[in-house]
Amino acid sequence: MLWLKAFHIVFVVSWFAGLFYLPRLFVNLAMVPTESVAERARLILMATKLYRFVTPICALAVGSGFALWLGFGFSGTWLQAKIALVFGLVGYHIWCGRILREFAAGLSNQSPRSHVWFRFFNEVPVLALIAICLLVVVKPTW
Repeated sequence: MLWLKAFHIVFVVSWFAGLFYLPRLFVNLAMVPTESVAERARLILMATKLYRFVTPICALAVGSGFALWLGFGFSGTWLQAKIALVFGLVGYHIWCGRILREFAAGLSNQSPRSHVWFRFFNEVPVLALIAICLLVVVKPTW
C-alpha cells in the first residue's frame, strides 16, 4: 500500500505541474498579437503536447487515489470535501482542454477573455492544492 501511496503522490505532483503551466501558456497565447502566427502556433503546439501528456497522469492520479480510498477505507467530511475538490480539478482540467481547442481553432480572438482573466484562472489549482493539502494533513472534523 505504501508503493501505491508513493506513486499517487508522484502522479498528483505531475498532474499539478501541468495544471500550473498550461493556463500560463494561455496567458501567453492571449497576449500574442494577431500577426504573430509562428509564435501562436508554437505556443499552441506546446500547450497541446502538455495537455496530452498530463491527461493520462490525471487519470493515474485519480485512479490511484480511488485505489487508496478502497484500500484504507478513509471516511469523514474532510474526505468528502477533498473528493469534491478533486472532481472540481478534473472539471478544470477538461475546461483547459476546451480552452486549448478554442485557441487552436482561432476562436479565442472573439473570446472576451483577456490575459488578465487567464492570470486569475491560473491561480485556481494553487488554491485547490492548498485546500487539499490542509484537508489531508489536518483531517478536520466538522
